[in-house]
Amino acid sequence: MSPPPLTEEVPVPTQPPATEGLIAAEDVLLFVNAAITATGQREFHSEAYEQRLSLDFLHAYLLGNYRELYAATLALDINDHNAALIIRRLLESASEASAEQRSAEGALIARRLVLLPPQRVYGLFAALRRARVNNRRTRAIIRDWLATRPDPAFDAVKYRAGVKTAVRHAHLRLPEAELGPFLFAPHTRPRYDTPLLETWRRAHYERKAVYDLPFTVAEGFAARHAIPRAAFLDHIAPRMTGLERLRLQESARQADATAVRTGLTRMRLTRLASYVLGLPLDERAARRAELTGALRTAARHAAGPATGTWGRVSAVLDDSHSTNASGHKRRRPLAVALAAHHLLEALAATYIPLWASGRKDALLTFPYGPTPLGTRILDALETAPDRLVIISDGWDNAPPGLAAEVLRVWRTRLDPAGRTAIVHLNPVYDADGFDVRRLAPGVPTAGIRDAEDLPSLTELAAFATGRTGLPELRAHLATRIAAFLAPQESAARKEAAR
Repeated sequence: MSPPPLTEEVPVPTQPPATEGLIAAEDVLLFVNAAITATGQREFHSEAYEQRLSLDFLHAYLLGNYRELYAATLALDINDHNAALIIRRLLESASEASAEQRSAEGALIARRLVLLPPQRVYGLFAALRRARVNNRRTRAIIRDWLATRPDPAFDAVKYRAGVKTAVRHAHLRLPEAELGPFLFAPHTRPRYDTPLLETWRRAHYERKAVYDLPFTVAEGFAARHAIPRAAFLDHIAPRMTGLERLRLQESARQADATAVRTGLTRMRLTRLASYVLGLPLDERAARRAELTGALRTAARHAAGPATGTWGRVSAVLDDSHSTNASGHKRRRPLAVALAAHHLLEALAATYIPLWASGRKDALLTFPYGPTPLGTRILDALETAPDRLVIISDGWDNAPPGLAAEVLRVWRTRLDPAGRTAIVHLNPVYDADGFDVRRLAPGVPTAGIRDAEDLPSLTELAAFATGRTGLPELRAHLATRIAAFLAPQESAARKEAAR
């Protein structure tokens, strides 16, 4: 049989629309899991370059195939690293977007920039400058974000290099007359009328002025003036942010600076769990009441109105050797498990925790041993919970595959009606699989970065079972976007009414 003429169209097999929708939904969820967990840093099972290559591929793939959905993920609980990458890629490819897409993306980008830490935003602007992304849209976004900053002088002092880069790149006129000389020729003026700028000038030769500067700036001046560490920390404590206080707890203890060692109850839950795990076991035991009280307070705050509404909950929590993670993300998976333990305790009416190691004392947990998830899941299911939550990196190895088989038999034979809701939340991105590792096909799995996001991620994980398609996912994203943009739209209405 002769081949068809070159001019004849040969039919190409196509997938049914429903299948295409399921594939699109799976692609988006794949990316969301990566954007929640991956930061391009080394993990226990993969190197940093593998993480970056895998993550770059997913960003390029989703942007090229599902631009609207790619932008919509800015409204989800993704981490700051990936939020900045999404914004950068959207701005780099602005010429490929329609007017409607650019409008929707602009609102999402503006809202996300407000939520990002300032140093992350200034780093993004520097990356756009290096990439020579300088279209009108980018300049407008930089201008509008700088206009939202509550104290331009504070930013000029604390993030001086970042502000200079942003101003140069967007060709901006500064709102205050003294900011230009301060940024580009700070030592040419004998004095400044703006109090903080004048304080910075005086701090070059006056020790007292050092304590009126932001902590990160004051630290450099303290070294310049040879101020003793303990005295410096005690005097600068009122100028510290909550996160700076948390990071300096151990340093303050060693320097015997008592003013810094306060305020644990104001910390976010996962950050507080990371701090606790960084303490020696003896100190944790000695400070048991203080640390446990702070963790429970943070958990109740994170649970909010949902406190006590989850019924009977059992949790399988991974504290195996792999939760050490890496030097860049030291004990991060274990911190998520510890924080989730306290959050689930607050959410549940009745709560039963089961650590992989078999330990009973959550405060004294540390990474050790294999990961017998299958055995622990069996123990958890025997308690007949309404919900079973599994926090693990998914490396079930004692014995390998037992967890998947237990979950398969439970779902297909023992509980086909789904009386027990099971969800697996994974804090570690698997670079080789372009996703977080899953325990079993029928068990919803989602990535998790902060335990505080556990309730919303539990809802998102339901889309990962392959039973729902793109329309349902789009509806979910539309709801999340509306809630995400609501504060911004409310502020715009108030401004218009003035």
